[in-house]
Amino acid sequence: MHIGGSIDPRVAILNGMVPIALTVAGSDPSGGAGIQADLKTFHQFGVYGEAAITLLTVQNTVGVSRVQVMEPQLVTEQLEAILADVPPHAAKTGALGSAEVVRAVARVMAKWDFPLVVDPVMISKHGARLLPEDAVKMICDELIPCATLITPNVPEAEALCSLEIRSPKDMKLAAAILRGMGAKAVLIKGGHLEGDAIDLLYSDETFYQVPGLRIDTKHTHGTGCTFSAAITASLASGLTMVDAVARAKRFIQEAIRTNPGLGSGTGPVNHHAEVR
Repeated sequence: MHIGGSIDPRVAILNGMVPIALTVAGSDPSGGAGIQADLKTFHQFGVYGEAAITLLTVQNTVGVSRVQVMEPQLVTEQLEAILADVPPHAAKTGALGSAEVVRAVARVMAKWDFPLVVDPVMISKHGARLLPEDAVKMICDELIPCATLITPNVPEAEALCSLEIRSPKDMKLAAAILRGMGAKAVLIKGGHLEGDAIDLLYSDETFYQVPGLRIDTKHTHGTGCTFSAAITASLASGLTMVDAVARAKRFIQEAIRTNPGLGSGTGPVNHHAEVR
């Protein structure tokens, strides 16, 4: 393991160092999701943000018209440049775009021991596919074993586990399956189920309910990216997994509630929401 990325962030903060977080994800030129949402969230949490771009999109609040995936070697070189000079205290992955990019990212991350949050983005909020079918197995085989936390929503968890999820009991089973794939902790987001937006965290062999209210709004673009970025920023700042998830959940709820109502389609959440 490289020791450069394993600095205890709590010690770093005491020594006056700024917590650092890295996002490895796609670009959303409208600013609501992807690396743009991640970097805004890192900044709001007082964390220095870095980004390696995996794919470019042509999109706005109405839809996605084009996706261009980066060459795997270019993604690898971005990561190696960052990690050789300014290694983060925590990192996250978002949309990776291809099986080859998933493999490239996993091979780099396997050499480091900072917390890694894997957000297995498969489909955009507008329904555009951001990950081909052949890459799902690559996530299971190579990226999940590197994950400190994986944060799928219900459809993503179903794809990863080949399991239909319709109840909290199903969520627990899926979390156990993903834990068995090598992830240290699992957060299954319950927003696609009926009722309140209650998530399930499986960490340290314990299940935790993460409560949340369902907010009646169409402006939820970038919710998953922002939520996972908030968790990553909190881990980079030295919080425990349970506290990081709880803090991030409060933030994303407030970000949805206070959304700025931008665009004529599914607009972004409020990345200036209060961090409590």
